[in-house]
This record gives sequence, structure tokens and C-alpha cells, in this order.
Amino acid sequence: MTGLFYEEFNEGDEYVSPGRTITEADIVMFAGLSGDYNPLHTDAEFARETIFGGRIAHGLLVLSISTGLIARTGILAGTAMAFLGINEWKFTAPVLIGDTVHVKQTVESKRETKKADRGVVTFRSQVINHKGEAVQEGLRTIMVRRKPAE
Repeated sequence: MTGLFYEEFNEGDEYVSPGRTITEADIVMFAGLSGDYNPLHTDAEFARETIFGGRIAHGLLVLSISTGLIARTGILAGTAMAFLGINEWKFTAPVLIGDTVHVKQTVESKRETKKADRGVVTFRSQVINHKGEAVQEGLRTIMVRRKPAE
């Protein structure tokens, strides 16, 4: 499957990923990988007494998962050249064990570069839970291949 080229993206285009359920194993593995053993994520008794009433997923875990969900749409398969940045990212609601999330990504803007083989596309991304609530949102900027000259 080939992703979309720079020319095929238009401002306002929207792409929705499949969903994925956040599991306890995800949280445990991310804690081990990242070294972030904050009791908010890893201690059920501690977390029960917090404003969330239980353990929550690491914000960066959910951000990482959202990147994988976007990849599953195929829109950038083989055409993404570089991930240039994340801007204005907000963590707006907790993600609990058992929540299912998906990503809605909209083309915010695009611009040409000095190099003829690439352009830059900025997407407004929202991570949305199974209740329809945005739990994270912000901008992702990706360098994308242009269509080859014929």
C-alpha cells in the first residue's frame, strides 16, 4: 500500500484511524520501557485516592499509541519522509485501563519546500476515547514526498 503524496492532501481533509483498547499490559510495559513508575500509573491503591479514582495511562503512552493508529490508516505509508514536530499538544482528559481510543486527523495546512521532491503537511490530531471525548489534541508536522516527475 502506498500512502498519499504531498499533492494529494488538501486543507480540511479528514482521516480517522481504527480504535485500540488501552490495557494494563500497555501501562506496565511503558513504565518499564520509559522508567516512569509514577504511582498514578503503577499503584492501584495510591491511584484510587487521586482525582481519577484509579490508575491512568501515561500521557506519552497514549501519544505513542496514537502515532501507531495514524500509521494504520496508511495515508503516509512510504510517503512520510520525516516527523518534524508536535506543537500545541494538550492532554485534556485521562485515559483509563479499558478505554478504547482512535485518532481523527485533519489537514490543517501544507507548504512547499525548497526541494522539489517534498512538501510539509501539518495535521490537527485528536485522540478520542470511546465516549467521543477528545483526550489529547494538537498539531503534528510531517515532511511528505511529492509525486515523482513523469
